[in-house]
Amino acid sequence: MILNPIGTTATVNSGASANAANDPAAMQDRFLKLLVAQLNNQDPMNPLDNAQMTTQMAQINTVTGIQTLNLSMQTMAEEFSTMQQIQGISLIGRSVLTEGTRMSFNEGTGKGYFNLEGAATDVKVEIVTPGGVVVDTVAMGAQDKGRRSFEWDASKYSGTASDLRFRVTASSGEKAVTATPLTQSQVVATGSSAGALTLTLENGDTVNYFRIHSVL
Repeated sequence: MILNPIGTTATVNSGASANAANDPAAMQDRFLKLLVAQLNNQDPMNPLDNAQMTTQMAQINTVTGIQTLNLSMQTMAEEFSTMQQIQGISLIGRSVLTEGTRMSFNEGTGKGYFNLEGAATDVKVEIVTPGGVVVDTVAMGAQDKGRRSFEWDASKYSGTASDLRFRVTASSGEKAVTATPLTQSQVVATGSSAGALTLTLENGDTVNYFRIHSVL
C-alpha cells in the first residue's frame, strides 16, 4: 500500500481551495446553487421578494466583475513590464542624459549638458573640484529656454579631469533662472527594481528609466 505524504496532500488541497475561492466562474456557480436551494426551501407563505433576488444577483455580478478586472489589470501589468524590459535592452550601448554634474570626456575635451527652465540673459558654467574649488569658468552669455550643452578644454588641467564636476549659474536680469545639470553616460546593462525598469550606466550609476531625460 502506497501512502501519500500528509504535508503534500494538504498543500495541494489548500492550493486548489484557494484557486476555487478566487475563481469568478466558481463563485458564480456557488451563488446559483445557493439561490436555487433558497428558492426550493423558501416559505410558501412568505416567498423570496423579487427585489431581494435582484440585489443578490447584482452583488455576485459586482464581485465577479471585480475579480475579472483584477485579472485584466494583472495581465496588463505583466505585459507592460515585458515591454519595458525589451525597451531597456534596446538602449544598451546608447548614451542617455540623467541629472548629474559629471562631464563626459573625449580626446581632452569635457562636455556637459543642462536644462534651462526659462530664457536667461547670462549663463556661466563653473568647473569645480569635488571640494567645490573653481578651476575654470565657461561663459555662455544669453541662452534660450531648453536643453543646452557646453564644452571645456581639459588639456590645461594637470589633475584628474574625470574627478571634476560642473555647476551652472543662470539669470535673467536680477532674477535667477533654474538650471538642471545633466550628465551623459552610456547604458551598459538593464535590470528591474520593484517592478520598474532600471538602467546601469557606464559611470557606475543605476537609475530608474523614468529618470532618463533624453536618449542621444
